[in-house]
Amino acid sequence: MSKTDLPILEQRRIEANVIKPIYQEMVAELGAERAGQILGDAIKKNAIAQGKAYAEAQTEPTSLAGFHALLPQWKADGALEVEMLSESDAAVDYNVTRCKYAEMYREMGLAEIGHLLSCGRDGTFCTGYDPRISLERTQTIMQGASHCDFRYTWSDGKNET
Repeated sequence: MSKTDLPILEQRRIEANVIKPIYQEMVAELGAERAGQILGDAIKKNAIAQGKAYAEAQTEPTSLAGFHALLPQWKADGALEVEMLSESDAAVDYNVTRCKYAEMYREMGLAEIGHLLSCGRDGTFCTGYDPRISLERTQTIMQGASHCDFRYTWSDGKNET
């Protein structure tokens, strides 16, 4: 896993500055829909790889608690304001009430793809970290909601039919 001292918000800003002209060129050549599909697919693959790298770097077995312990990295420098609703070994539920990632993408003129650049990573990152973790989210600030609803669950497969 390549680790940097940069807060994740700043990493995303740098990535977005590189992606923006590439995305604009893709839109010109392929149209916005196809360009968005390609970008979204690439970012999801990258998020899965990053999740796996985080898991492999841990000394303890992966768990929902271990995954949740990573949240401060995404909150660094006030990037996210979070309202914690509940935490257990089987579920972690919280709302993001302010998202500087969304604010940054809007300021950069990338509001139309901000959900691809950041929000789309969330569910696939946790899958890469451990496929027993899943995310259900019905809304995001980036796409106009008042808050993002993060609902992570752990499934060990024992009680499933």
